[in-house]
Amino acid sequence: MINNEVLRRLRYALDLNDQTMIEIFALSGVKISRDDLLKLLKKDNQAGFVELKNKLLDQFLDGLIIYKRGKQESLPGQEKKPAAPLTNNSMLKKLRIALAFKEADMLNALKLADFKLSKGELSAFFRQKGLKHYRECGDQILRNFLQGLTIHFRNPGASN
Repeated sequence: MINNEVLRRLRYALDLNDQTMIEIFALSGVKISRDDLLKLLKKDNQAGFVELKNKLLDQFLDGLIIYKRGKQESLPGQEKKPAAPLTNNSMLKKLRIALAFKEADMLNALKLADFKLSKGELSAFFRQKGLKHYRECGDQILRNFLQGLTIHFRNPGASN
């Protein structure tokens, strides 16, 4: 899935204005101007489109976690894990953390988008790569999850 599309869909689903998005980027240490943000939000066929790199989207998702949940203080002696490459699986995981979603919330969001997934299939996306039941999260699943988030947050009556 194109990173710019993920950013646009999150912006719409969570009803984030330009200033809030700039603040979310700032929470992860990224200083971005409104003009640069607007270029990232353009569609790839629009003039002035700038491709959103994995690192920048990853930083936005980290900022979203801090924005929604607060900054997590590391315990003394606890080392920070090296950043894993951004994948659909890690995006799904970061969104789950940011929104404080439980398994049922995630399944409900997918259900709102008319996408059926079992608990086992969902948990496979959160396993470590290389484990027996690990499964890659495809673009279709991420796209449907983002669509379900939009319905959940923009049309609260539909999520009951």
